Order: sequence, then C-alpha cells, then structure tokens
Amino acid sequence: MNTQFTQSDYLDMFSEFTNQCQKTHTEMIKNWYDPMGVTMNSFFKFAEMANASVNQIAHQHAAALKSFFPQGASEKCVVKTTVTSQPQTGHIAIVTGGIGGIGTDICRSLARQGNKVIATYISFEAERAVEWQKERLEEGLDIYVIECDVTDFNACKKMAKKLEKKYASIDILVNCAGITRDATLKKMKKENWHAVLDTNLDSVFNVTRNFINGMVKRQYGRIINISSVNGHKGQFGQTNYSAAKAGMVGFTKSLARELADSGITVNTVSPGYVGTSMVKAMPENIVNNIIAKIPLGRLARPSEIGDAVAFLAHTNSGYITGSDISINGGLFMR
Repeated sequence: MNTQFTQSDYLDMFSEFTNQCQKTHTEMIKNWYDPMGVTMNSFFKFAEMANASVNQIAHQHAAALKSFFPQGASEKCVVKTTVTSQPQTGHIAIVTGGIGGIGTDICRSLARQGNKVIATYISFEAERAVEWQKERLEEGLDIYVIECDVTDFNACKKMAKKLEKKYASIDILVNCAGITRDATLKKMKKENWHAVLDTNLDSVFNVTRNFINGMVKRQYGRIINISSVNGHKGQFGQTNYSAAKAGMVGFTKSLARELADSGITVNTVSPGYVGTSMVKAMPENIVNNIIAKIPLGRLARPSEIGDAVAFLAHTNSGYITGSDISINGGLFMR
C-alpha cells in the first residue's frame, strides 16, 4: 500500500469535503420537509470521510515509524487503534420491541449514532430474532438481542440484572413494545383490553422501574417512550390502545419531574401513520384514505421515527425532558 501522503491527497480531501457541503446544501433545499433526515445522512457521510482520512494518516504514521526504528521496535511503539465509520458514544441502549417495524429503525438510528444497542423480543419471536440480527449484521450493525416478556415484572427484573452485569450500565431506554386488539368498546373483550394495557403501558413501568436505579446512581440516562398520535386525539375502535398511549404521556411527564435532578431525561415520541411493511400490506384504498387526511400527503418513513429517538437519546439533548415529539405529518396539531 502506498502510504505517501502528498499535497494532492490533501487537496482531494478538501475537494471531497467541499462537494459534500454543497450536496448537503442542495439536499436541504430539495428535502426542506425533512431537515433531520438530511442532517443525519450528512453527519454520517462526514463521519465516513473523517474515518477514511484518519485511516490514511494512521497508515502513514506506521510507515514513518518503521523507517525510523529497527525491525520489531516499531511494533512496540505503535498503539493499536481501531477506527470505525460510527462515532462512538460509549452508551448502551435497550429497545423493547426492537425487532418490530418501528423498533428496527430505532435500533438502526441508535447504532449508527455509535451506541451499543440491545433489542428485546418475545419468546415466540425467537426464530425471527435470529434472522433479524443477521439482517442487521449484513447492514454493518452489531445489535444484541435478548428475550423478555415485558408484561412480566420479574422477567424484566431478571433481564435488567443480566444486562447490567454484562454491560455495567444501561444509559438509554426506549420503550417501544406494543400491540393492538381493535374493537369498539361495546364489543371489546376484557382479555383484549388487558392485553393491550399490559403490553403497551404496564410494560413501560416494568422495564423502566428495573433500570432507573442504575441511571440515578450514575446520574445519567435517557428514557424515550413511543406513544402515538391516537394517544392525543383518540381513534374509533381503539379505546384500549389510545388509553395506553395517553397513559404513557402522563407517565413520561411525571417521571421527568421525578428524575430531573438526576441527570436523566424522559420524553415521548408520538408517531402518526408510519410506512411499515404491515401498513403497506393493507388494501391500497384504505392506505390512500389515510394519506388523504395527512396534510403532508404521505406516510412517515420509519427512519424518521428512529432519527427522532436518536436525537432525544443524544448526550447533547440533556435540556429536553417531559416533552413529546409528534411525528404525524400534521394529522393532529396541539
């Protein structure tokens, strides 16, 4: 490998940086409705450019050491350095329901931000979890998966102990696990009411309760709860789901007050209709009717939810707590 770092190399690096700045400017104008998406994409591109430059300089440094020191001496002097394309934050994140449609993109965004991510799954999803993990590896994302029934407090307690023993700390918690069992209230079965409340709301208590003590002890944490536009406006045939998601907002605001002096922020993200594979599989006329009611005229991209969560999870978002980010394309404005 040629490790000679010439003036031409510096000029090429500067040219590439300038071109990316211009491209970002153009993309920001073109995609004015999605500033966060453009910003994140540009950030990762600049990170890749910086990574390539650092690697090139590291190779030159190693070559210089070999030329100045006898054979073998340079090996003792060179500090082994691993540079990756992901900025390393050193934070550990857990995402409940992480292998689901929205959960997947939350895991992606957190991992690309440099966090070590753990996704939970329920026992009957075991085979899917293995395949899901392989798919993420093919994307260059090493995400750990762990089985946990988030409706079971003791199972969550066991999971918390296992993860804190393995990773020492959990810095970011995203409560994303959720199900639907739709029916009008006059036809709703009691078991379907409790199934949704247990999974969508009780799980938030079960998981959060078992992780916050560690966060308080370390005086740092980010808790993000995935609510829904229907928790704000209600939805026909979803009294159970809407009640759970509205309860999540109240839980978030109360807990944010309790933990404000502990360096821990607690926020919600409330998506509207998101273009997951499940939604896209719905009959076209139903999807079109939904889109017709959205001022922005489209479904949300799952990555837009993931990037919003990653934003709230970032170290620099420490002054945002007790807030809700509504990502619904203008479907409901408060």
